[in-house]
Amino acid sequence: MLRKLYDKFLKLADHPKALFILAIISFTESSFFPIPPDVMLIPMVLAAPTRAWRIAFVCSAASILGGLAGYAIGAGLYESVASPIIEFYHMGDKVERTKALYNEYGAIIVGIAGFSPIPYKVFTISSGMSGLSLPVFITASALSRSARFFLVAWLLKKYGVSIRSFIEKRLGLMTLLFCLIFALAFAALKFL
Repeated sequence: MLRKLYDKFLKLADHPKALFILAIISFTESSFFPIPPDVMLIPMVLAAPTRAWRIAFVCSAASILGGLAGYAIGAGLYESVASPIIEFYHMGDKVERTKALYNEYGAIIVGIAGFSPIPYKVFTISSGMSGLSLPVFITASALSRSARFFLVAWLLKKYGVSIRSFIEKRLGLMTLLFCLIFALAFAALKFL
């Protein structure tokens, strides 16, 4: 089923409303949808490299807004759904410790999740559930999501189709390097 959806989105990259569709996919992927926006971002940039920055901007902005929707889901449903279940199982103290850790390292967690290929929606919802500072969440999301989508757009614009397989094969390594840089930058800012 996911493969069929993936193939369908690849075909939609040629649609006249592709930029709007990309925005919808980017938004929903950050809050609940399973398919990442890269399935449209990559073919759209390859088809129109002169529009790479516009495509990356739309993808980033919609993803950040979708992240806010995920945050709202986490914040809104925690009290009504998750909290009673947690209390029923007497796990409130464990959840509070987890929330405290998440709030201490939340910027790093969101930043890494926003750049990596792991499902970002899990972290947007968790940010809302844990009560992570909204400005911290927005900043980490904006930096990491923009870095990810603009980097992909830049590589595709500069190197074309040949870079696509490089990106797909080395995505883990690229993510690791970004995560290290992001964590070091955040740590440096924290100590200044």
